[in-house]
This record gives sequence, C-alpha cells and structure tokens, in this order.
Amino acid sequence: MNEALHPAASQHLPGFITAHGDTDVLMVVMSVILLLSVLGFGILFLRLHTLPERMAHKGHKLQFEIVAVLGLIALFTHMHIFWVAGLLLALIDIPDFTAPLNRIAGSAEKIAGIEPEKGVFDGPAESIAGSKQAEEAAAMPTEASVAMLRPAPSPAKAKTVSTKQKTVSTKQ
Repeated sequence: MNEALHPAASQHLPGFITAHGDTDVLMVVMSVILLLSVLGFGILFLRLHTLPERMAHKGHKLQFEIVAVLGLIALFTHMHIFWVAGLLLALIDIPDFTAPLNRIAGSAEKIAGIEPEKGVFDGPAESIAGSKQAEEAAAMPTEASVAMLRPAPSPAKAKTVSTKQKTVSTKQ
C-alpha cells in the first residue's frame, strides 16, 4: 500500500486488506473453500442417500428394486420416511419362497417323467409339444383334451374296475 493512509486509520493494517486494484487473495481462497465444501457436502449427501440401495445391492436382496424406488421417491419428495423405509427393507432379509417351490416343481416333473430342463409344467400340451396328440388336444375343448392326454388304464386294471362296478350294481 503505497498510498497515504487516512489520518484516522491505524498504522498497522492486517494482511488481508488489499489496496485498491489488487487481487483480494482472501476472497479467492474463501471462494475455493466454499465451492469445495458445497461439492463435498453434496457428494456426502448423495452417498448417504444411496446407502440403503448400496446395502441391498451388496447383500443381493430380493427387494433391491423396491429399495431403489423408495430412495428415488425420498430424493425427489424430500420425505425422509421413504428413506427410512428403504433402509429397513435393505436390512431385513425377506425369505425366499421360490427356491422350495422350484424344488417341489422339479420333483413333481421328475415323478411325472418330464425332463427337468424343459421348465415348469404349464399344461398337458406343453409336455408333448409338437406331437400329433398336442395338435389334436389344441383343437378339442379343454376337458376333452385333458381326458385325451391322460394315460389309458392297463387292461388288467380295467377288468378289476369293471368287475367292481358289476358287483356294486348287483348289490343295489
């Protein structure tokens, strides 16, 4: 500061006071600190906000999509209850009911004589897809197609059934 000081001014001015026309170093430093702190706070906020989603993803949870949607709803509505609900869902293990059901379906397919790699049994026409019986069953009404695809009883079994029916009818 080469200019003459005002007579009322102190003789020893602090270092952050600059002369007219010089760069204000303190303002530049504080601007950089403010920019970095706002950026850091935003990153910290978003990392904390996505915490439930990252927890559900890391744990391979079934409810991952629900947790992600709850996080987005909380972000855009500023209602923190959605974030808390997402955090609770990310922490809770929902039981996997599909694995035992798939094992049951596989066992039923094995008992029925269907190869397990063919998939889930949806109906009688799927197990014999492409066969003449499947084409005939598709053209018939539902009850008739199911009856057609049932295995025919063996001749010995048919005799016993008819014999039982006769004995029942004679007793009446």
